[in-house]
Amino acid sequence: MKLMNTCRKYGKKLAVVSSVALMSAPVMAEGILDTVKQEITGYKAEIISLGTIVVGISIAFAVIRIGKRAANSV
Repeated sequence: MKLMNTCRKYGKKLAVVSSVALMSAPVMAEGILDTVKQEITGYKAEIISLGTIVVGISIAFAVIRIGKRAANSV
């Protein structure tokens, strides 16, 4: 019963506070979205450079393997 009395007493005030919070949510989300975009851009560059290193190492191993085959066939 106390809960219902409290809801009746503060209902309108809570509605105003919650509506203000809901209206400010898109602004906060936009700021967070910009931060996430910047982080993803940084990660993308790191992933591309790491991929380049991995591909280079695999090509080096493939060249060594091909060279061994050529040496053994002679």
